[in-house]
Amino acid sequence: MSDTNACALPTPAGHHSAPRTWPSAGVQERFEILRRAKTIAIVGASDNPARASYFVATYLRGSSPYDVYYVNPRATEILGQPAYASLADLPVAPDIVDVFRKHDDLPGVAQEAVDAGASTLWLQLGSWHEGAAKIAADAGLSVVMDRCVKIEHARFHGGLHLAGFDTGVLSSKRQLLSR
Repeated sequence: MSDTNACALPTPAGHHSAPRTWPSAGVQERFEILRRAKTIAIVGASDNPARASYFVATYLRGSSPYDVYYVNPRATEILGQPAYASLADLPVAPDIVDVFRKHDDLPGVAQEAVDAGASTLWLQLGSWHEGAAKIAADAGLSVVMDRCVKIEHARFHGGLHLAGFDTGVLSSKRQLLSR
């Protein structure tokens, strides 16, 4: 499974996306969001290793400096850590809310992110919702859509080619996002 496919949400059969008019967060903005962040809440986190959210969660726990929180009302624990029923239940205001939820749930999650004091609403690969983006942006949150946190983090650490694939190159260069 490629990194790109591992981060993508499944697309329902017959799903047609609306035209994209929202300005996408550029490379520098994504870099700054990831550099400033200390906490990431994964909404729609799963304890199923076949799910994209599990793949991203394991990467973030093992290869990033972030404190990672899992939001799933049907789970009590994911990767040995507590799972929370909602963003409101988290012990901290997350810097990034990384969302793995179906399209129709996104405006509600955006409002929860606003209410929880998040700084960024981040919708995973295959996920784009301009209404949710407007809710978040109107409240002052940064918005990233149709991007994978795992891929972006690894890209800024020199572990991925610009297309998002593992280059296999080891480097002695200092990591850009190290603390």
